[in-house]
Amino acid sequence: MRPATRLLTSQQLAAGLLALALCGAASAQASNTCEFQAATLRVIHPWTRATLVGAKDGVLLMTFQDVAEDDRLIAIETPIASGAELIRSNGEAQALNLPIPKGQVTTLSEEGMHIRLLGLKHKLEVGRSYPLTMVFAKGGTVVGDVDVDYEALPPPACPQGNTCR
Repeated sequence: MRPATRLLTSQQLAAGLLALALCGAASAQASNTCEFQAATLRVIHPWTRATLVGAKDGVLLMTFQDVAEDDRLIAIETPIASGAELIRSNGEAQALNLPIPKGQVTTLSEEGMHIRLLGLKHKLEVGRSYPLTMVFAKGGTVVGDVDVDYEALPPPACPQGNTCR
């Protein structure tokens, strides 16, 4: 006796391939969630903007969640910059020592508190990712990536009557 065979119609085959492609895309997206785990917290999506040619500084933004105990971000290392500093919500710059309170979500944003990457070594381009090491006082060292997700902001407008360089 011969085993029964069934031929697939072109529509069935196309539907199956589409389902497989969508499943592959979903799993690829899920594995690229940009989350990194420290001993005391979870780091969500470190990102920056592209920079204009000649820019010396950039911003580094991210969110801290699932904070199990008070911690502090005390150092940032990346091959794209020579250093980093904390910019407070009032615009004041200080050495990196970011408090991350237990049980709270801490978000770094362009409009508020953020990290300034100092001494950029080259132009940052949309779509690129660069190595990023974050050092926490209690949570230890976390190795991850910073993604360049958005275009550069235009330079500030020059006030009328002034000469901008």
